[in-house]
Amino acid sequence: MTDYKGVIIEESLENQEILKKVKIISTKVEQVTDEHKTPWLSQWTLHTIEIPEAEAETVAEEISKSLDRAHGGSWYADFKNPETHYIIFRNKVFSVNRKNAEEYEEVKKYGMSLGIPDYQLDFSSEIK
Repeated sequence: MTDYKGVIIEESLENQEILKKVKIISTKVEQVTDEHKTPWLSQWTLHTIEIPEAEAETVAEEISKSLDRAHGGSWYADFKNPETHYIIFRNKVFSVNRKNAEEYEEVKKYGMSLGIPDYQLDFSSEIK
């Protein structure tokens, strides 16, 4: 079994209870720039997290229900292991085979339909 690793932006969560259910490896605070397209925030708190494989699906669903609704659903979170990449939007979870470019393309189209800039949805480099 391979644990999943990823990043959750604390400010993207309407309900931050999920942060108590994941292992936080590190945290960094980043100043928001115009490129981030989140003018309602001055900073992002990025938590690098680790999730046991057995809990990945449950945690993904909880994150999906916890993401902020106030700003057009334009947030996502993700975590991955060598085989699978969970990409999580409000009320929608994608479980992507990391070797399948078509699955990533579907996620990108969905994210862009929510108004997320395409450069924030560049998963092509994820495929190994």
